[in-house]
Amino acid sequence: MKDTLTVEEREDIEIELLLQAIYSVSGFDFRKYMRSTIKRRVENRMRLDHIRRISGMIEMVLYEKGYVEKLLNDFSINVTEMFRDPDFFKAFRIKIVPLLKQLPEIRIWHAGCSTGEEAFSMAILLKEEGLYEKAKIYATDMNEDILRHAEKGILPLNRMQSYTKNYLQAGGKQEFSEYYTTDYQNAYLNSSLLKNIVFFQHNLVTDGSFNEFHIIMCRNVMIYFTGELQTYVNHLFYDSLSKEGFLAVGSKETLHTSSLSEDYEDFDSKERIYRKL
Repeated sequence: MKDTLTVEEREDIEIELLLQAIYSVSGFDFRKYMRSTIKRRVENRMRLDHIRRISGMIEMVLYEKGYVEKLLNDFSINVTEMFRDPDFFKAFRIKIVPLLKQLPEIRIWHAGCSTGEEAFSMAILLKEEGLYEKAKIYATDMNEDILRHAEKGILPLNRMQSYTKNYLQAGGKQEFSEYYTTDYQNAYLNSSLLKNIVFFQHNLVTDGSFNEFHIIMCRNVMIYFTGELQTYVNHLFYDSLSKEGFLAVGSKETLHTSSLSEDYEDFDSKERIYRKL
Protein backbone atom coordinates (compact mmCIF):
# COMPACT_ATOMS: atom_id res chain seq x y z
CA MET A 1 0.00 0.00 0.00
CA LYS A 2 1.34 3.42 -0.92
CA ASP A 3 2.21 5.68 2.00
CA THR A 4 0.24 8.92 1.49
CA LEU A 5 0.70 10.61 4.88
CA THR A 6 2.22 14.09 4.80
CA VAL A 7 4.81 15.29 7.30
CA GLU A 8 2.12 17.38 9.03
CA GLU A 9 -0.21 14.40 9.32
CA ARG A 10 2.56 12.31 10.84
CA GLU A 11 3.28 15.07 13.36
CA ASP A 12 -0.41 15.27 14.26
CA ILE A 13 -0.42 11.54 14.99
CA GLU A 14 2.74 11.86 17.08
CA ILE A 15 1.24 14.73 19.10
CA GLU A 16 -1.88 12.64 19.80
CA LEU A 17 0.35 9.81 21.04
CA LEU A 18 2.45 12.23 23.10
CA LEU A 19 -0.60 13.68 24.84
CA GLN A 20 -1.91 10.18 25.51
CA ALA A 21 1.47 9.22 27.01
CA ILE A 22 1.47 12.33 29.23
CA TYR A 23 -2.05 11.52 30.41
CA SER A 24 -1.20 7.86 31.09
CA VAL A 25 1.95 8.74 33.05
CA SER A 26 0.80 11.84 34.94
CA GLY A 27 -3.01 11.97 34.87
CA PHE A 28 -2.90 15.46 33.32
CA ASP A 29 -5.09 15.63 30.24
CA PHE A 30 -4.11 18.02 27.42
CA ARG A 31 -5.90 16.08 24.70
CA LYS A 32 -8.60 18.76 24.40
CA TYR A 33 -6.29 21.76 24.34
CA MET A 34 -5.96 23.70 21.10
CA ARG A 35 -3.44 21.90 18.93
CA SER A 36 -1.80 25.13 17.74
CA THR A 37 -0.84 25.98 21.34
CA ILE A 38 0.39 22.47 22.12
CA LYS A 39 2.38 22.25 18.89
CA ARG A 40 4.23 25.52 19.56
CA ARG A 41 5.27 24.37 23.01
CA VAL A 42 6.27 20.92 21.81
CA GLU A 43 8.43 22.42 19.07
CA ASN A 44 10.08 24.75 21.56
CA ARG A 45 10.90 21.86 23.89
CA MET A 46 12.30 19.85 20.98
CA ARG A 47 14.66 22.72 20.13
CA LEU A 48 15.79 23.09 23.74
CA ASP A 49 16.44 19.37 24.17
CA HIS A 50 17.77 18.78 20.63
CA ILE A 51 15.10 16.19 19.81
CA ARG A 52 14.56 15.50 16.11
CA ARG A 53 11.13 13.88 16.26
CA ILE A 54 8.14 13.97 18.61
CA SER A 55 8.40 10.18 18.89
CA GLY A 56 11.69 10.73 20.74
CA MET A 57 9.85 12.91 23.23
CA ILE A 58 7.26 10.18 23.78
CA GLU A 59 10.05 7.76 24.68
CA MET A 60 11.45 10.25 27.20
CA VAL A 61 8.00 10.72 28.79
CA LEU A 62 7.71 6.96 29.25
CA TYR A 63 11.24 6.15 30.38
CA GLU A 64 13.08 9.27 31.62
CA LYS A 65 12.34 10.20 35.22
CA GLY A 66 11.18 13.80 35.62
CA TYR A 67 10.70 14.49 31.92
CA VAL A 68 6.91 14.55 32.06
CA GLU A 69 7.08 17.22 34.78
CA LYS A 70 9.21 19.33 32.44
CA LEU A 71 6.51 19.09 29.77
CA LEU A 72 3.76 19.90 32.26
CA ASN A 73 5.56 23.14 33.06
CA ASP A 74 5.91 23.85 29.33
CA PHE A 75 2.20 23.34 28.75
CA SER A 76 1.09 25.38 31.76
CA ILE A 77 -0.23 28.83 30.80
CA ASN A 78 1.56 31.45 32.90
CA VAL A 79 0.77 34.78 31.26
CA THR A 80 -0.39 37.22 33.93
CA GLU A 81 0.30 40.55 35.62
CA MET A 82 -1.05 42.75 38.39
CA PHE A 83 -4.30 44.48 37.41
CA ARG A 84 -4.08 43.04 33.92
CA ASP A 85 -6.62 44.81 31.68
CA PRO A 86 -7.13 47.75 34.10
CA ASP A 87 -10.54 48.63 32.63
CA PHE A 88 -11.83 45.27 33.81
CA PHE A 89 -10.85 45.93 37.41
CA LYS A 90 -12.25 49.46 37.19
CA ALA A 91 -15.59 48.08 35.99
CA PHE A 92 -15.50 45.45 38.75
CA ARG A 93 -14.94 48.16 41.36
CA ILE A 94 -17.74 50.38 40.05
CA LYS A 95 -20.39 47.81 39.12
CA ILE A 96 -19.86 44.69 41.24
CA VAL A 97 -18.36 45.92 44.51
CA PRO A 98 -21.61 47.73 45.56
CA LEU A 99 -23.44 44.40 45.19
CA LEU A 100 -20.78 42.51 47.15
CA LYS A 101 -21.18 44.94 50.04
CA GLN A 102 -24.65 43.50 50.60
CA LEU A 103 -23.30 39.98 51.20
CA PRO A 104 -22.34 38.61 54.65
CA GLU A 105 -19.37 36.77 53.10
CA ILE A 106 -17.69 36.67 49.71
CA ARG A 107 -16.18 33.63 47.99
CA ILE A 108 -14.09 34.18 44.86
CA TRP A 109 -12.45 31.56 42.64
CA HIS A 110 -9.53 32.51 40.40
CA ALA A 111 -9.27 29.52 38.07
CA GLY A 112 -5.95 29.18 36.27
CA CYS A 113 -4.31 31.66 38.62
CA SER A 114 -0.73 31.14 37.42
CA THR A 115 1.69 33.00 39.73
CA GLY A 116 -1.16 34.73 41.55
CA GLU A 117 -1.06 38.29 40.27
CA GLU A 118 -4.79 38.42 39.53
CA ALA A 119 -5.67 37.09 42.99
CA PHE A 120 -3.31 39.62 44.58
CA SER A 121 -4.95 42.39 42.54
CA MET A 122 -8.36 41.31 43.77
CA ALA A 123 -7.12 41.27 47.37
CA ILE A 124 -5.92 44.87 47.04
CA LEU A 125 -9.17 45.99 45.43
CA LEU A 126 -11.28 44.34 48.14
CA LYS A 127 -9.09 45.79 50.89
CA GLU A 128 -9.55 49.30 49.52
CA GLU A 129 -13.31 48.77 49.40
CA GLY A 130 -13.50 47.46 52.98
CA LEU A 131 -14.45 43.94 51.87
CA TYR A 132 -11.29 41.89 52.32
CA GLU A 133 -11.97 40.76 55.88
CA LYS A 134 -15.17 38.97 54.85
CA ALA A 135 -13.73 37.53 51.65
CA LYS A 136 -12.06 34.21 50.87
CA ILE A 137 -10.12 33.97 47.61
CA TYR A 138 -9.46 30.52 46.18
CA ALA A 139 -6.64 30.61 43.62
CA THR A 140 -6.12 27.40 41.66
CA ASP A 141 -3.88 26.13 38.91
CA MET A 142 -2.81 22.74 37.59
CA ASN A 143 0.89 23.57 38.01
CA GLU A 144 2.15 22.79 41.53
CA ASP A 145 5.50 24.55 41.03
CA ILE A 146 3.74 27.75 39.99
CA LEU A 147 1.44 27.55 43.02
CA ARG A 148 4.36 27.12 45.43
CA HIS A 149 5.82 30.32 43.99
CA ALA A 150 2.48 32.16 44.07
CA GLU A 151 1.75 31.52 47.74
CA LYS A 152 4.96 33.37 48.69
CA GLY A 153 3.63 36.65 47.28
CA ILE A 154 6.90 37.56 45.57
CA LEU A 155 6.88 39.73 42.45
CA PRO A 156 9.76 40.72 40.13
CA LEU A 157 10.95 44.20 40.97
CA ASN A 158 11.45 45.11 37.32
CA ARG A 159 7.70 44.70 36.72
CA MET A 160 6.51 47.03 39.48
CA GLN A 161 6.54 50.19 37.35
CA SER A 162 4.12 48.67 34.82
CA TYR A 163 2.07 47.14 37.66
CA THR A 164 1.79 50.57 39.28
CA LYS A 165 0.52 52.03 36.01
CA ASN A 166 -2.10 49.26 35.75
CA TYR A 167 -3.15 49.81 39.36
CA LEU A 168 -3.72 53.53 38.87
CA GLN A 169 -5.64 52.98 35.63
CA ALA A 170 -7.80 50.42 37.45
CA GLY A 171 -8.93 53.08 39.95
CA GLY A 172 -6.45 52.38 42.75
CA LYS A 173 -6.95 54.59 45.81
CA GLN A 174 -3.56 54.42 47.56
CA GLU A 175 0.11 54.55 46.72
CA PHE A 176 0.73 51.15 45.17
CA SER A 177 4.09 50.96 46.96
CA GLU A 178 2.21 50.74 50.29
CA TYR A 179 1.32 47.14 49.47
CA TYR A 180 4.84 45.73 49.27
CA THR A 181 8.43 45.97 50.43
CA THR A 182 11.47 45.48 48.20
CA ASP A 183 15.06 44.42 48.04
CA TYR A 184 17.41 44.72 45.08
CA GLN A 185 15.60 41.99 43.09
CA ASN A 186 12.02 41.37 44.28
CA ALA A 187 8.91 42.97 45.70
CA TYR A 188 7.26 41.21 48.64
CA LEU A 189 3.53 41.68 49.15
CA ASN A 190 2.35 42.55 52.64
CA SER A 191 1.33 39.44 54.56
CA SER A 192 -2.05 41.03 55.32
CA LEU A 193 -2.91 40.67 51.62
CA LEU A 194 -2.14 36.95 51.61
CA LYS A 195 -4.01 35.78 54.69
CA ASN A 196 -7.38 35.25 52.97
CA ILE A 197 -5.99 33.70 49.77
CA VAL A 198 -5.86 29.90 49.51
CA PHE A 199 -3.68 28.44 46.75
CA PHE A 200 -4.17 24.83 45.74
CA GLN A 201 -4.00 22.54 42.75
CA HIS A 202 -7.09 22.09 40.61
CA ASN A 203 -7.27 20.84 37.03
CA LEU A 204 -10.17 22.29 35.04
CA VAL A 205 -10.04 19.35 32.64
CA THR A 206 -10.42 16.55 35.18
CA ASP A 207 -11.49 18.00 38.55
CA GLY A 208 -14.99 18.95 39.62
CA SER A 209 -16.64 21.72 41.62
CA PHE A 210 -15.42 22.22 45.18
CA ASN A 211 -17.51 25.10 46.54
CA GLU A 212 -20.22 27.65 45.71
CA PHE A 213 -18.84 31.02 44.66
CA HIS A 214 -20.09 34.56 44.27
CA ILE A 215 -17.37 35.36 41.72
CA ILE A 216 -15.47 33.10 39.31
CA MET A 217 -12.58 34.58 37.37
CA CYS A 218 -11.17 32.62 34.45
CA ARG A 219 -9.75 35.20 32.09
CA ASN A 220 -7.72 34.33 29.00
CA VAL A 221 -7.54 30.63 29.84
CA MET A 222 -10.29 29.00 27.78
CA ILE A 223 -8.90 30.41 24.53
CA TYR A 224 -6.44 27.51 24.74
CA PHE A 225 -9.25 24.92 24.94
CA THR A 226 -11.14 23.20 22.15
CA GLY A 227 -14.86 23.97 21.86
CA GLU A 228 -15.73 20.68 23.55
CA LEU A 229 -13.54 21.44 26.55
CA GLN A 230 -14.84 25.00 26.77
CA THR A 231 -18.37 23.60 27.02
CA TYR A 232 -17.32 21.24 29.83
CA VAL A 233 -15.57 24.00 31.79
CA ASN A 234 -18.47 26.43 31.32
CA HIS A 235 -20.82 23.87 32.84
CA LEU A 236 -18.38 23.40 35.74
CA PHE A 237 -18.40 27.14 36.38
CA TYR A 238 -22.18 27.35 36.13
CA ASP A 239 -22.57 24.57 38.70
CA SER A 240 -20.03 26.33 40.95
CA LEU A 241 -21.71 29.75 40.94
CA SER A 242 -24.31 30.88 43.44
CA LYS A 243 -27.56 32.36 42.12
CA GLU A 244 -26.79 35.84 40.73
CA GLY A 245 -23.07 35.08 40.95
CA PHE A 246 -20.64 36.56 38.42
CA LEU A 247 -18.43 34.85 35.85
CA ALA A 248 -15.61 36.88 34.30
CA VAL A 249 -13.91 35.57 31.17
CA GLY A 250 -11.18 37.06 29.00
CA SER A 251 -11.51 39.75 26.37
CA LYS A 252 -11.19 37.15 23.59
CA GLU A 253 -13.74 34.79 25.18
CA THR A 254 -17.53 34.84 25.25
CA LEU A 255 -20.52 32.93 26.50
CA HIS A 256 -22.65 33.99 23.53
CA THR A 257 -21.79 30.80 21.66
CA SER A 258 -22.26 28.61 24.74
CA SER A 259 -25.31 26.42 25.36
CA LEU A 260 -25.54 28.26 28.70
CA SER A 261 -25.78 31.74 27.18
CA GLU A 262 -29.47 32.06 28.09
CA ASP A 263 -28.70 31.18 31.70
CA TYR A 264 -26.63 34.34 32.18
CA GLU A 265 -27.29 38.06 32.06
CA ASP A 266 -24.80 39.97 29.92
CA PHE A 267 -23.79 42.16 32.88
CA ASP A 268 -20.92 44.03 31.20
CA SER A 269 -20.50 43.10 27.56
CA LYS A 270 -17.31 45.13 27.08
CA GLU A 271 -15.45 43.50 29.98
CA ARG A 272 -17.07 40.06 29.43
CA ILE A 273 -18.70 39.83 32.84
CA TYR A 274 -21.78 37.60 33.06
CA ARG A 275 -24.30 37.17 35.88
CA LYS A 276 -25.99 33.86 36.55
CA LEU A 277 -29.78 34.09 36.40
